[in-house]
Amino acid sequence: MTSQSPRIYLYKITFEEVPYYYYGVHREKVFDEEYWGSPVTNKWCWELYTPKKQILELFEFSDSGWLEANLVEDRLIKPFYNTDKWCLNEGYGGRVSYECSVKGGITCKENKVGIFALTKEQRSEIGKMSGNKAKELGIGVHSLTKEELSAAGKKGGSISGKIVGNMCKEKKLGICGRSKEKMSEDGRKGGKIGGTKTYKEGKGCFSLTPEERKEINKKTNKKLLEEEKGIFALTNEERSKLGKKTTSQIWKCTITGHISNPGGLSNFQKKRGIDTSKRVRVS
Repeated sequence: MTSQSPRIYLYKITFEEVPYYYYGVHREKVFDEEYWGSPVTNKWCWELYTPKKQILELFEFSDSGWLEANLVEDRLIKPFYNTDKWCLNEGYGGRVSYECSVKGGITCKENKVGIFALTKEQRSEIGKMSGNKAKELGIGVHSLTKEELSAAGKKGGSISGKIVGNMCKEKKLGICGRSKEKMSEDGRKGGKIGGTKTYKEGKGCFSLTPEERKEINKKTNKKLLEEEKGIFALTNEERSKLGKKTTSQIWKCTITGHISNPGGLSNFQKKRGIDTSKRVRVS
């Protein structure tokens, strides 16, 4: 393949005047041919505003490259499909939007056309035949080895994960839409629920005897010491400063109002049967 060979690529369309966006994949007939996507329902946006195209990823110009590109596109669109009002994609992975799907399904059902012209048995048989034929011919997903499928899935997840993560950060969606206080609170709740369940079911560290846990701690500390990791990567002065910083923290029990350092407050609450998460940092 030369620098002027046709390409398979994943792209994103944005518009100068509005925050709408659109993802797609394209297989060129000739290098750098003009292509601006294939929208149907939202074609008005291309006609009304000024589109700009950004090529996000290039793929091998082959059947496997085309399949890989489509897998990446599916993973990229999925988080925003039918949820983000600015996303113009009407479907992914062969799907269409809910609105289009409902309208098309009702029309086909009323007119008894397409799949609705067949019985359940006929539809089932056609599905089996199509799957078996594709497998027999080694086409589509069956043209790839398990290793190639796994690699394509990992690559798709990595690419789409970065793009989705940046978009969530920019638009403050999902975890990026929570404050530090909210994340801290959710973390404590999750830890408490998970820890209680693990304790009741006797799983994880709670499946071990005190002697077994002690032995694991010794081995872990020994390994960290040998590899000079964790606290053993610090000098004596650094460890001393870290210890002073921790003990200098002042916390307050939200139940009794008792104030102490982290360790002292934990002992105080445990002796009185108070949940040790019922605290706030004072300084």
